[in-house]
Amino acid sequence: MTDWSLPNILSSLHTDVEHALSIARSSFGHAPTTGAASENVWLTLLKKYLPLRYSAANAHVVDSNGQFSEQIDVVIFDRQYSPFIFHFQHHIIIPAESIYAVFETKQSLTLHELNYAQTKISSVRSLHRTSLPIPTASGEVPPKPLHHILGGILTLESEWSPPLGQTLAKHLAEQDPTRRLDLGCVAAHGIFRLDTKAGIYQITPRKHAATAFLFELIASLQSIATVPMLDVRAYAKWLP
Repeated sequence: MTDWSLPNILSSLHTDVEHALSIARSSFGHAPTTGAASENVWLTLLKKYLPLRYSAANAHVVDSNGQFSEQIDVVIFDRQYSPFIFHFQHHIIIPAESIYAVFETKQSLTLHELNYAQTKISSVRSLHRTSLPIPTASGEVPPKPLHHILGGILTLESEWSPPLGQTLAKHLAEQDPTRRLDLGCVAAHGIFRLDTKAGIYQITPRKHAATAFLFELIASLQSIATVPMLDVRAYAKWLP
């Protein structure tokens, strides 16, 4: 028997994230630098702990109609079955079919930042996605129905009092499905997630919010299973 403690391991994961976010917030006077540092904290967490079938990056998303999303802080996408990811001058461009989830990262949660995240997420969900029949050893399987792309916001703090109270619940009530937030983390206070079956948000104050968020995200990704098989020829039509 060892002296390892699972509660200590899980709490230290959160402590590392919250500490890094706090340093990013207090150490840089330049807002874009602070934002980039905070974004990198979340990306590092996801790259380190998500299963290897998933990748995470700051990226734009493109569809086969040639439409692009806004730049997204955190894009979680498939790398196992995606036939191509574009890299251009340090920018990453990912086909819409390959996207599992998108998140906006901010220092603190406000109504402005929440609305901004909703707009960014909508720019991804509004893109066209293809889905082809899947060839297997026992025959062709019908195209996979398009999954809902998860969207959310990741912050260190909240400007509301209480941080995760009725004000947050009221502002999360978004009728447009393309702008809906499914999951979020305020690292210093807790997490929220949409219970799709009940149609309500579960807002949970948590001492170790970053770890709780990671587990909720993985569970949500598991429910999506795999991305659809994209139509490569639909993209190839743009070749000059």
